[in-house]
Amino acid sequence: MRKLFVFNHVTLDGYFVSHNGDFTWARNTIDDPEYAAFEAENAKGTAELLFGRVTYDLMAKYWPTPMAAQQAPTVAEGLNRMPKIVFSRTLNHASWANTRVLKGDLISEVRRLKNEPGPGILIMGSGTIIAQLAPEGLIDEYQMMVDPIALGSGRSMFDGIPQKLALRQTKSRTFKSGKTFLCYEPAA
Repeated sequence: MRKLFVFNHVTLDGYFVSHNGDFTWARNTIDDPEYAAFEAENAKGTAELLFGRVTYDLMAKYWPTPMAAQQAPTVAEGLNRMPKIVFSRTLNHASWANTRVLKGDLISEVRRLKNEPGPGILIMGSGTIIAQLAPEGLIDEYQMMVDPIALGSGRSMFDGIPQKLALRQTKSRTFKSGKTFLCYEPAA
């Protein structure tokens, strides 16, 4: 069975996007070679990416561009290469290479995807999807890069979960830039 992971940058006050949906704050400009190496290594992965339509649209507008290739070449290459899934009721055609559109029931489709052979599945952004899958026990690991910034308002990637989600920490790592990588699994 394939594992389903979440990776998101979050602020110290717990938001993964600002009140207007912006997440450019996650691109910290502090020179941190260790973090850059971490980011590049992750981009070499083999995961299948899973998005909701809003996150997909944002990612598809930036990562295939020459600007992305210039600013973050390894990450752009990785994201453009990896297979992608976008869940959408309204999108009929995917604009980003290696993307398939799924319109079925999210919960049953993700259960089906997890039972298919292949690499792990990685959710980036897509808080609405996370909030639907988490209570169903379908997410195997939550990876969060905590950025040393507070926004004062925004949206949590757990907005809308119907009950408390108990997690246990499995890893942590702090970088020169002040970013801290945290990994959690559902508590037994």
